[in-house]
This record gives sequence, C-alpha cells and structure tokens, in this order.
Amino acid sequence: MTNDTLANAPDMAAIERAADTAGRQIPPLWPLASYVAVNPYLGQTGKTLAETGARLARIGGVPVTMGRAWYSERIAAGAITDDDLAAAIAAAPYDGKPTDPEALRTLAAQPGSQPEALPTVADLAAEADGTDWPALMAERLGAWAGGYFDEGQALWVAPRDRSAWASYRAWAVHDLTPEIIGLKGFAAFVADTPVDAMAAIARATKRLGLTEAMLDSYFHQLLFSLGGWAQYARYALWKAELADGTDGTITDLLAIRLVWEEALFDRYQSRIGDQWYEVRDAHAAPSVPDADLVADAILQEAAERAAQRSLAETLAAPAPESSGDRPALQAAFCIDVRSEVFRRALETVDPSIRTLGFAGFFGVFAQHRRFASDVDELRLPVLLNPTVTSTAGGSYSEETATAARYTARAKRAWGRFKLAAVSSFAFVEAMGPVYVGKLVRDAMGMNPMPVPNDPAPRFDPDLDPGARIDAAETVLRAMSLTDGFAKVVMLAGHGANVVNNPHASGLHCGACGGYSGEVNARLLAQLLNDASVREGLSERGITVPEDTLFVAALHDTTTDAVTLYDGDVNAAGHRDDLTRVRQWLDAAGAVTRGERALRLPRADGAGDIGARARDWAEVRPEWALAGCKAFIAAPRGRTAGRSLEGRAFLHDYEWKADSEKGFGVLELIMTAPVVVASWISLQYYGSTVAPQTFGSGNKLLHNVVGGFGVFEGNGGLLRAGLPWQSVHDGEKLVHDPLRLSVCIEAPREAMTDVLERHPGVRALFDNGWLHLFAMDETGCLSHRYAGDLQWERFEGSRRDDAVPVAAVA
Repeated sequence: MTNDTLANAPDMAAIERAADTAGRQIPPLWPLASYVAVNPYLGQTGKTLAETGARLARIGGVPVTMGRAWYSERIAAGAITDDDLAAAIAAAPYDGKPTDPEALRTLAAQPGSQPEALPTVADLAAEADGTDWPALMAERLGAWAGGYFDEGQALWVAPRDRSAWASYRAWAVHDLTPEIIGLKGFAAFVADTPVDAMAAIARATKRLGLTEAMLDSYFHQLLFSLGGWAQYARYALWKAELADGTDGTITDLLAIRLVWEEALFDRYQSRIGDQWYEVRDAHAAPSVPDADLVADAILQEAAERAAQRSLAETLAAPAPESSGDRPALQAAFCIDVRSEVFRRALETVDPSIRTLGFAGFFGVFAQHRRFASDVDELRLPVLLNPTVTSTAGGSYSEETATAARYTARAKRAWGRFKLAAVSSFAFVEAMGPVYVGKLVRDAMGMNPMPVPNDPAPRFDPDLDPGARIDAAETVLRAMSLTDGFAKVVMLAGHGANVVNNPHASGLHCGACGGYSGEVNARLLAQLLNDASVREGLSERGITVPEDTLFVAALHDTTTDAVTLYDGDVNAAGHRDDLTRVRQWLDAAGAVTRGERALRLPRADGAGDIGARARDWAEVRPEWALAGCKAFIAAPRGRTAGRSLEGRAFLHDYEWKADSEKGFGVLELIMTAPVVVASWISLQYYGSTVAPQTFGSGNKLLHNVVGGFGVFEGNGGLLRAGLPWQSVHDGEKLVHDPLRLSVCIEAPREAMTDVLERHPGVRALFDNGWLHLFAMDETGCLSHRYAGDLQWERFEGSRRDDAVPVAAVA
C-alpha cells in the first residue's frame, strides 16, 4: 500500500455514503408469498442503456441487450428497416456512433465484444491457487442466510435476535468449512472483526487500500455478486422506508462480503497484490460505454422503433362503430396484458358489452386479513402504503373462526414435521400408504382447483360516510366511469390457479401486491352498491341508476374461468341478467382459451388449458405477461376491435373529463400504473437478455429456501427474476425484449407538466427505459417524447380520416 493511497483513504462519512449508494443500486426482491415483478435496473435509471451496460459489464460481466445475431436476423427479415436504423442513430445521445444504416447493419452482422467484469479479490485468489473461492463464499453465505432470513421453513435457524452482521459473526466463528478448504484461521479472523458493521467495512476499506473514488463501483460490485441475497436485503430496506423507518441489513451483507475479501487478501497478497492494485485503479475510473455498447444500444432502439411502427399500424386500423345505446354489461378488468385477450373475446360475444381497464387493485389500498388468518396481506401496489384495513366478514361465529385457525396451524405444523430430519425414512415408511390416493390424484390432475371463497370482505374499521363517498368518487373518476352505467357493472380482479409452482404469486395481480384481486373488487362493489354512497355521488355529479348492480368477479388467467361473487350483493332483481352474464363469460372464456392454446407449447387445443393448470409437472401453465410491449391510456374505442395479441396494458382514460380536475388522473396513471408496468416490462427484458444474472434459472432445479425464495440446486445464491420457462418455450424465446412504449391520449403540455414535477418518472423516459407517445383523437400516435421535456412529430401510419394533430394539443 503506497503513502498516496493512505493519504487518500476515505473518512467514515464517505464510506457510509458509498455503502448507502451501492445498496440503493440493488433492486429489491419480494418474498414468494407476495412475489411481484421488479425492474432489475432500478438503481441505474438515471443512466442510459449503454451507460448502464458499461457499469454492469464492469461489476458483473452482464449484457444489457441481446446478442448481435438477434438484431441481424430481424434486419435480414425486413422487420427492422433502414428507416428504423437511421432514426435510432439520429436519436442516440452518444459520441462516436455509427454514421448510417449500412455501418450499423455491418456491425449487427459481427459478433461484438463480450462484457467482462473486473475481478474481485476472491476471483484473483481463485486464479492464484485453483480453489473456487467465489463459489465457496456463495455456498457458505447461503447456508447462513437461509436460516437467518427464514420465514418458517428451516429446522435450524441462525441467530435472529440481532443484526445480520452480528448473526453472521456468531455463526461464522463456528463454521470450519472455509478452514478445511484452505483458508486457515478464517474463524479467528471473523472473531477479530469490529462488532459494528460500518466499522468492519471501514477496516476492510483501509486494508484493501481503497480510495473514495473506488468505493461506489467496488461496493456495488460486491453487493451485486451476492445475487438475490442482496436483493432480499434491499427489500427489507424498501419495506422499512415505506413505513418511515430504516433497515441496515444490506449494509451488513456488504460487511460480510468484505470480510471474505479482506481475509483472502491477507492470505494471497504476495501473489495477487499487483493485479489487485490495477483493479482498484480501474474502479476509480469513470465507466464509459465503448463503441460496441453504443452500437448495441442503437440496435435495441431500432428494434423498438420497428415494434412501434407495427403498433401504430394496428391503432390506425378502422375502429368498429359503437351504437351509443346503454350497454347490457360493463366489465372492468385489470390493465394486465392477459386481460386484453379476454376483453376482446367478451366484446365479440355480444355487441352490447363494453369493457374497461383499470389497475387491478381498483383504487382500494387495503391491508387485508383473510378468514381465520393471522397474516396481514398488503393488497395494493408495492410502491404505496395501505390506507384502509379489511377482514373477511360474514356471519360465522368466533368458535368457527378459532377452529379454522387451529386447523390451519395444525396443517402447517404437520407439514414441518414431515420435513424434519427425525421424520425422514420412518415417516415415509409409516405414512406413505396414506398418501397413495393423493399422489395418484395429483399425478392424474384429478384434484379440483380451489377458488378463493372467503366470506365477503369488509372494511375494519368501517369507513365513515364521507370517506366512503370520497373513495367511490375517486375510483369512478379514475376509471373514467362517471355516466352511461349499464344495468350490471362487473369488477373483475384476476389471479392464477396453478399447482406445484413456488412463483405462483407472480402470476397473480401485481397491482394487488402479488395476491389475487377478488378482495379489492369485492370491497369496491360493496361501496358502489351502498345507497348512501350513491346519494353522495349524485350530489357530486355522478348519478348511478337505481337498477345498476355492481358485482365483483375473479378472472383466473390460467383457465380463463370467471367467478362471480353475486352472493355478496342483493341481486334479487338481476337473476336473469346474471345468468346471461355467466353465459357470456363462459363463451368468452372458450374463445380466449382457443387463442391462448396457439401460443402454449404442447397444447392440444382450448380444452387442454384447464388440465395444464392442474398438472403438477407443467412448467408452463400460462405465459403470464410474456410479450408485453405497450401501455395504452385512452378511451376503449381507440383500441376496441383491434387485436393487440395480449401484449398491451390497457387503461381507460378520458382526458377531457380529467382536465376539469387539473389532470389529477393523468398524474396518477403516469406515476403509478405506468411505473408498475415498467417494472414488469423490464423484469421480462432483463430475464431475457441476461438470464444468468436477472433470471431465476431452470424451474426443474428450484428448491424453496426459507419459504421466501429459491435456490437453483441445493444451495448458493438466492435466485431472483423470472424462470427461463417463463420467457422460452424450449425451442425459442416467447418474449421479445423490448422496452415498453407508453401511449397516452392527452395534451402533450399536460404530460410534460407531470414529467417536470416527477423527476424519477421523467428519468425513465429521458434515459430511454420507457418510450412515451401522444395519441390524437382518432387513436393514432401523433408525437414521440424526445427527452428533456421536448416532443417530435411521429411519422408512423395514420388513417386517411385522421384529424390534425393540433386538435389534441
């Protein structure tokens, strides 16, 4: 270590800042019980794709785009045209970019460079003596972390009455594995570390000779190397900060990772010192995209512009005429892309049906407790806090609830006993015959699929009359549903009914926090059927006819069966109407299953869909949101009758009505549903372009750890992201990795104002993580957001009868 290095040693304040910054560049990972999609580039949205590529290449050797062959094939097929290439080059904010489409085509035909990470001390030590120290570190960390973070699965847990750093120190001083492998004195080394995690980080920083300029990059690399463990710790911080608190777990993990670096450096310094000094200097240098990264980012932009051309052509197709009569049914679905297929099918069943799109939590920010449960479920977007609490209602007795609670606890205890070491062989021999029937039924797919059927939920405590009216008005205006009510208005949440799938909650409603959406729909239906609420709404300009019935429903996206919760409401005067609604839903489900069967591998037709959901060996019961590429906020008439192939989020929005309220709904759409959709889109993107880093691997190798995550295999790093089977059908990709195109029918000035007031949302568009388009009053794309609060004319397909763009602005 040189005198210059010692002189530039960072102080504690600088170390704390760097540790905090590094932690916030890690995306959070929600537990399996409430698994939601997360943008894996969450900490890099202040940078462009190429700049992010430079950073991730340095710290993890991670690509941020597809291989060149993917683009070259599309160029050769004519899907990406010279106009797309030229437009992408013109829009690229990089120096040294290709000058014309021919140069870019030439680059696309070449393999390009492969990203290569800077080595850590563990990597250098492994190279020095042939011992795979990174793998050993990952295995030992997983052995400890699985017990420390356990949520009820582990039989032996790590000490949990203390911080993660304190728990690891207490565990590691008794772990002899590193010493057996060859890291002599490691337990004593850990025992000698400071009891305070930040002090331990500071000590390692000094011993490794790090300067302040090196910390951000190096700390980020170490946390990044911990995979899902760092992401789960980031989730703890995210959750704490939502509650106005804080959490130091991710800093503790950084201290743990640095202990390994420090110990290995002490052991191998004489052999790796010179290499390490070069690595340190590289961490201090700015990460700048090279020519290959720039070309790759431009090719990605060209692919997205090609998809936007196709979308524009679809939206420019002639729209079906609406009768203007009172609809027989209005059906509000979640904006989820899977709903687009069902909505389109339902509208073809009967021309008097109108569908709407709204985020699936239906404006009810509920912390819900299910029947006979002690668990508080946050059924709302993970970006937000609950504003109401609810519980299962009904007329059951306390004795019934207590008995059900004891039954659930006994079931959990029995499940844990089956997994206990003392139960292993004896349990199988003694109890095996008891399970023969269940095993046969499971193998044959004969067990019925359960449907959420708790008693009707209720607000607990109940909302006061004014709050009930406020909530109902806010939701109806946000849904653009303030007049023209049908006799039956169905509020359809969604969920997925699958078996033997650790990531099952990821198929549920992301807007409901990874739970199915029936609770929120049932609570809203309760509000909107309340006579006193309707009277209050009438005084505020929203008149709901006396014969209008709101009824909740649950759309099972795996089988496309829809359950009506008409038992929650007084439907005596609507029996014939509801019978007809069920017939329409059944017919639409059959049409939807027929369309979906064409995409699913090995599907033998629509009748096979239900069987796939019950098959405990089926790794692809549905495609979830694979293929998502667009978000559209506009009246349904702009998209009705056009097949968007289950690839678009559809949110109903009437800007003229919203303008009277200061564009509050537009602001809500752009800052909540759009951001959630971007998380979904970018999780699919990351799991496709970098599956080894941002995907969770092969479903067939998954083992649940701690009840909250999965290993790929029997240990090591926690895996985050989507399983490979969620984006690949065994032969080809089913998800095109495209950043989401957000299309909104609203004045450009209003959208610009929202971006100006929300820098975090603006960064997503300014740096290209999302694309933003303005739609005109014919439903055509008229303008593209060019960044820096500027717009440019979109030269896509337009209908011959299109009105001038100025009509929208």
